[in-house]
Amino acid sequence: MKTHRKELWFRTEQRVAFVNITGQVQAAVTESGVREGLCLVNAMHITASVFINDDEGGLHEDYARWLERLAPHEPTSAWRHNQTGEENADAHLKRQIMGREVVVAVTCGKLDFGPWEQIFYGEFDGQRKKRVLIKILGE
Repeated sequence: MKTHRKELWFRTEQRVAFVNITGQVQAAVTESGVREGLCLVNAMHITASVFINDDEGGLHEDYARWLERLAPHEPTSAWRHNQTGEENADAHLKRQIMGREVVVAVTCGKLDFGPWEQIFYGEFDGQRKKRVLIKILGE
């Protein structure tokens, strides 16, 4: 069995952002030489996420509005976690909702998606450097 590990690094300009990383993940699969197996992609920070969905701008705006209604950033005093000196409690909650990782089958050396599926990095407390881990296993 082959294994391959790669890290992607992000520093978004905005506090909340969604970045399509499908091409970078597929490039890692190609680099790995794995033809049949699994690809794990996970956020290595507790205020960021990796998820699969459609690459449609309106949907991403809907996500941002929906998440902000569920866990508003302001007022920061509303969150107990923010009493520790940070102001990112909402980002932790948003990450919990959107998830930590995805696993995608690799078939014939390609990510094996359903229609419209793409992989996204979700940032909820941006403007600082964070990473995503890609781990590929297979033959």
